[in-house]
Amino acid sequence: MKAFRIILAVVSALAGTAVFGQQAKPAVEFPEYQFTVVKENPITSVKNQYRSGTCWVFSALGFVESEVIRINGIEDKAQYPDFSEMYVVSKSYFERGIKYVRMDGCLGFSAGSEADDVLHVIRDYGLVPQSAMSGMNYGTELPVQGEMDAVLKGFIDAASKNPNRKLTTAWKRAFQGILDAYLGECPEIFTVDGKEYTPASYRDALKFNPDDYVTLTSFTHHPFYTQFAIEVCDNWRGDLAYNVPIDEFMSVLEDAVMNGYTVAWGSDVSEPGFTRNGMAVLVNTEVKQTAGSDQERWVGPAAEKPAAKSGKKDAKKDVKPAIPEPVEFEVTQESRQEEFDNKQTTDDHGMQIYGIAKDQNGKKYYMVKNSWGETGKYKGIWYATEAFVKGKSLDILVHKDALPQALKDKLGIK
Repeated sequence: MKAFRIILAVVSALAGTAVFGQQAKPAVEFPEYQFTVVKENPITSVKNQYRSGTCWVFSALGFVESEVIRINGIEDKAQYPDFSEMYVVSKSYFERGIKYVRMDGCLGFSAGSEADDVLHVIRDYGLVPQSAMSGMNYGTELPVQGEMDAVLKGFIDAASKNPNRKLTTAWKRAFQGILDAYLGECPEIFTVDGKEYTPASYRDALKFNPDDYVTLTSFTHHPFYTQFAIEVCDNWRGDLAYNVPIDEFMSVLEDAVMNGYTVAWGSDVSEPGFTRNGMAVLVNTEVKQTAGSDQERWVGPAAEKPAAKSGKKDAKKDVKPAIPEPVEFEVTQESRQEEFDNKQTTDDHGMQIYGIAKDQNGKKYYMVKNSWGETGKYKGIWYATEAFVKGKSLDILVHKDALPQALKDKLGIK
């Protein structure tokens, strides 16, 4: 996902300036929500990608950690896994560099990628715990990778131009050397709980099989119930996603969460309703939200004067007051396609959906684990409305067993 764009968007939004030459979107305020959890599946701690474009690995590995918890029935949080993001980054960047050179530079080479890329690395190499490779080999406590990204891009551009008409035998070692200098060398053997593992044996001991996972998307420029490579630069491997109607897409998501699964979620977060304080609402800023004053619109009407005491208990005394809900766009299959084609829905950010909650009006929200640290009102958790997820999802990655059998049959998934 294009996390650089998100970082710039955050900075620009906070400064009240334009992003990439476009007029800044209007700020949106929301009323005071009170959420009640309907279903919440286990997740590991919120991480912080900080000044790096690696949301794709933080979100996907968070998803993998939840899957390992689910598969192995781990109940003790002290035993929850914590995998090395930068091990995956190192392996992914190296493979991307090789492909970039093979294609004479005609391939996107940036910090962004997508969730399936993580599965490739786990399948081909394995998993490594964070304790064995922190990736912080350049003097900061959190990822600050602008220099590394620029150095890698400069090197790989030079190699791809091939000035001598024949590549040397050193360029791959040199490229890996840059990665090792910034991220540290990838360990071949490490110890966990007193037992020695390789990355592959550690993956297998955790019973994680990358081949058990599928990616779903929903667009009309390819036939439904077929596979296609989503046409975004970060999908540099050309990984295929199953294309299903949006209502089935949303049904799979809800059923998966309610049945104990989490999902890795690729989404557009450049909407004004995706706040920096934990809300994701597909708010329509072009229409009047509610009747009444601006204060009533966002915080509700003023409290009524208390009625005279009648000696009878007020049955509504303990009922949570309703709040005015912002008006959201109506999402259709056609609107999704139009916004994807017009670049209004873009490949911005990777996160993890792990639960469902309702506000005091009974409206449904998906609970989302982000990778911006324990920030915002909900300490790194976002609440996304059904309309937002329906309208702005690029794809979801989920265990194939979370799909209903009828859909698996249509897609030819065993």
